[in-house]
Amino acid sequence: MPRHAYLSASASHRWLSCPPSAKLCADVNDEASPYAKQGTDAHELCEYKVLHALGEDVKDPTENLDYFDTEMEESTDEYCNYVLEQYEKAKQLCKDPKVLVEQRLDFSKWVPDGFGTGDCLIIADKVLQIIDFKYGLGILVEAENNPQMMCYALGALDTYDGIYDIESVEMTIFQPRRDNVSTFTISKEELLKWAEEFLAPTAQLAYNGEGEYHAGDHCQFCKVKATCRERAAYNMELAAYDFEEPATLDDSEIADILPRIDDLVAWANDIKEYALQQAMSGTEYKGFKVVEGRSVRKYIDDAAVAATVENAGYDPYERKVLGITAMTSLLGKKKFEELLGGMITKPPGKPTLVPDSDKRPALNTAKDDFKEEGENL
Repeated sequence: MPRHAYLSASASHRWLSCPPSAKLCADVNDEASPYAKQGTDAHELCEYKVLHALGEDVKDPTENLDYFDTEMEESTDEYCNYVLEQYEKAKQLCKDPKVLVEQRLDFSKWVPDGFGTGDCLIIADKVLQIIDFKYGLGILVEAENNPQMMCYALGALDTYDGIYDIESVEMTIFQPRRDNVSTFTISKEELLKWAEEFLAPTAQLAYNGEGEYHAGDHCQFCKVKATCRERAAYNMELAAYDFEEPATLDDSEIADILPRIDDLVAWANDIKEYALQQAMSGTEYKGFKVVEGRSVRKYIDDAAVAATVENAGYDPYERKVLGITAMTSLLGKKKFEELLGGMITKPPGKPTLVPDSDKRPALNTAKDDFKEEGENL
């Protein structure tokens, strides 16, 4: 496999945190998931809509998209509108801004054989904009210090900084299915300093298969996450925790354990899934066997069942209002808001314990309530 495959911009969060993982992952074949294929379709539609809106003669790919639906139509419309808004904003700073879509960006000055594809670049005097479309629903992606975006920005600077008088870079993650538009701005000088002092030396380590293994949240999309020894050691540290007497844990000990719980659960599930796939392929694990899991009965043919029950004189159907997601798909977002916007309520979510770094505001707890009552005495 070519060595340049080691250091993709999309995987930069991982190989910058764990340099030797790049070489390990390069040797593992990976099939695109349905979610990745869905994202590819959405990106193709985004490209078409932006170029078409800019007056280019491009072919509409919709009929050839396997995952096209109303949600994709509306999400890509939102993205296209956002790009056009930013283009108009750029015109206020520069008389001839340039918009580039699905642009190959070369950042090999800092990352060996480093290149990637930027969804949208708006190049103008003073501000260079990088806009990245994310169709994923599961993970909220933030733009702040996002290394993929920063690599793309470096590639764009390397090509266009002499043509335009660029002073800063504005990087935006546009994630419509999460109602997330996250923007991070950095000066050209700060970005180049990061590239020289951190990106370049770390990328060289990763390219050479050197550096230290390090486990963390970047393991999530690592191809060897289930069998990585460093990740196993990191998670097994909790099992070896030196608990002191008495028999029950105190608050400080629980506070020590909490930051590790999610990683530990994710690691355990990754091991179980990997072992199952290996066992299905013939690997034998002492003390374990593959069995058929719980199964749920279902009709062979819903239409035939309904007809049979109706012929017997019964009503086989239940009637209920579509859920909000299904209703939005039926009506479209604009029509949904027009007809039902005033009929929607959002009850408080279930309390969840998260790290202080989470951006959501803290809820009042019983301790806070007690303080407030004491202040009113």
